[in-house]
Formats: sequence, structure tokens, C-alpha cells
Amino acid sequence: MSLAAANDPAFLAAWRQAPALKFSGLIEGGLALVCLFLFSQGLIGPLLADPTDPDSSVVLRLIWLPVYGLTLLLALTRPGAMARTMTGNWLLLALVLLTAVSVIWSVAPDTTLRRAIALIMTTFFGFWMAARWSWRALILLTATTFVGLAILSTAMALGMPSLGVDHEVHAGAWKGVWWEKNTLGAMMAWGAVACFAALNVDPRRRWIWMAGAVLCCALVLLSTSKTALLALLLGLGGAVGIALCRRGFGFAALMLFLALTGAAGGALVLLVAPVEFLELLGRDATLTGRTDIWGILSRQVVEVPWTGYGYMAFWANETGPVFWVRQGTDWPVPTAHNGWIETALAIGIPGAAMMALVLGRALMRAAGRLFRGPETYWTLTFLAMLGLVSISESNLLQQNSIGWVLLVATAAKLADKRTG
Repeated sequence: MSLAAANDPAFLAAWRQAPALKFSGLIEGGLALVCLFLFSQGLIGPLLADPTDPDSSVVLRLIWLPVYGLTLLLALTRPGAMARTMTGNWLLLALVLLTAVSVIWSVAPDTTLRRAIALIMTTFFGFWMAARWSWRALILLTATTFVGLAILSTAMALGMPSLGVDHEVHAGAWKGVWWEKNTLGAMMAWGAVACFAALNVDPRRRWIWMAGAVLCCALVLLSTSKTALLALLLGLGGAVGIALCRRGFGFAALMLFLALTGAAGGALVLLVAPVEFLELLGRDATLTGRTDIWGILSRQVVEVPWTGYGYMAFWANETGPVFWVRQGTDWPVPTAHNGWIETALAIGIPGAAMMALVLGRALMRAAGRLFRGPETYWTLTFLAMLGLVSISESNLLQQNSIGWVLLVATAAKLADKRTG
């Protein structure tokens, strides 16, 4: 270091601020981890609420108020970055605001208003994640959260099997720190690819991320969730495919050809022998009754195709259209078990189309980074897995959900051209 540089006022000011900035980053990182854990709804839900009616828990509702307040406080510390992030993602912002507008025609306006506000704040936190953190930091925070959840889920299943293991419908399946096995499976599938991405951005701690990935994969198997297993195979296969593609354009072309051939072959099998294929996966031809639900709900969507029934309102009004759905299926259906039908029920077919555009644009931007940036190991695989899971689970536009937070953060970060 030269004497002139050491005496430069700007250098001295930056040098004095460095410890404060580092401490501020540690505080924000710790707060981000706490909020991500809460958005995962792990542990707090099973302990504090009834799984059939989580909104009935007053304590669970009150937990979110400090999270929303903290989100606003963190956003106010970076107003310029937040403004750029939100304006650069106007379609995503419009989609979320449409849920609030739907209170006008909602069949349960109180529920729609409350949950739309919760969705807006959840989205706001995702925007803050994108505005505040680099790709490296975002991936490491995500992977750390999932590794922590994996350790807690293992401890819950082994130490408190009455809560961590299913003893009723799916006896022996692990649930971990969540209400049911499918949630554990989906979370751990994301956790595995997050650890794989962390391995690429933080190779110095490779043993931590490799152990985390192995633990997450094991928990997917112990959950016995077939959808999560398929998502995991897609995610890990996609990550390996990205690594192989980066060895050369010729090999990339071969991998793309094999992927398209495999997809076409899979579609052909589903068309020719769907029952046999599903039975091979251990599923019945109705996807555990989902196709019956989808048929009835599709007719409900057609009744109000342009507006839907209001955000999260369809299932809240017991005497509304949901009554006939439950009569037709002869059981108390809690959700559509399909993210796209759920979105159409909430804000109509136009809303579902907007959701498809948001996810499609994010996937295209992630694919555009196929040959550059370690973040692709997270962005492309996570978005593809999210799309796959959305076929059998209502995982889109969910308030207080880590899945939605990560989708918003990933899509918003991909839209920022300054991130390279």
C-alpha cells in the first residue's frame, strides 16, 4: 500500500467503515436466516396450529407481524435497490397486487384481504433478498436454511417420532418438522440442489455442502414422497447436465438432444400406457384421487374464468362453491393439489396466465445463463423443480411460504441485468 493511498480521505473513510459494514452484513444475514426458517413453516406449524385449519391459531398469526415489520425495516435501509428491483419485475408485482384487487369480487373478502396482505409482505421479503444479496450470498443463505431444517427434521423424527413420523395414513413415512410427508420431501429436494449450488459457489466448505446434500437426499427417500423423488431426480440430473454442458458446445448439443428425446419418450409413455407408468412409480392412475378433484375444480373455474373467486377465498367459504366440490368427492378437500388450478380459482385464468409468464420468463433467463455463472446450478434446477411440483401441489402464490420467497428472489435476481 502506498503512502499516498493511506493518506487519501476516501480510503481512510472506507477503511474505518469496513468493520461496521461487515457487522451490519452479519446482522442482516442472521435476520434473513431466521425469516427464511419461519417462512418454511417448519416446527412452528405442527406445534402451534391444527393442520386442518392453520389460520385458527392466534399465536401463529401473531408470529408473522414482527416478520412483516422487520421486512419493511430492512427494505427501508435500501430504498434505491428495492425500487429498482420492483420496477424491473413489474409483471410479478402486478400479479401479486391482483390478489389484493380480488377482494372486490371475493366470496370471502375478509380472508382474501388478510391473506393478500400476507402475500404482499412475503413477496416484499423476496424482493429484499434479491436487492440485498449477491448470487453467492443468496445461495449460501438458502442452503444453510435447508441444512438446518434437515438437521431439525432428523432430530424430530428420531427424538419425537410421534410428531416427526406419520402413524396414520402413511405409516412410517417421515414428516420431519412439517405437517405431512410431501412437504418434507419437497423441501429436502430443494435443499439438495441448494447444497449442490453452494458447493459450486463455496468450494472451500465442500464437505459441509456434500454432507448436507446427502442428508437432504436421504430425507426425500424417508418421506416416501414420489413427487419429491421425481423433483429431486430432475434437480440433481439438471445440475449434472449443466456441469456436463459446460465442457463444450458439442456435448451441450448432445445433452439437449437426449433431454428432448427423453421428454418426448416420457410423453409417449404417458399417452400410450399412463396406468402402467403410474403404477411403476407406485401411484394409482388418479394420482391418489387428484384427477377427480381437478375435474370438478376445472368446472368451477369455468364458472368464473375471468376473475376467479378471490385470493384464497374458494376454500374459506364453507357454504360457497367448495360445498359442491366436497359433495362430489365425498371428502373434505383442503386444496386443489395443483398450483395452476389453485391460481385460477383465486384470480381467474388471466391470473394463471400471468403466473405462467412469470415462471416462463424466469426459466428462459436462467437457461440463458447455461454456460456462465455458478448461480445457474440453483436457478435453473429450482425453477424446473418448482414447475414440476406445481402439477400435484398447490405451491404457487402462497403467502408466508419459503417456496414463494425463493421464487420471487430468484426471478427478481435473474431480471437484474447488472448481476451479469
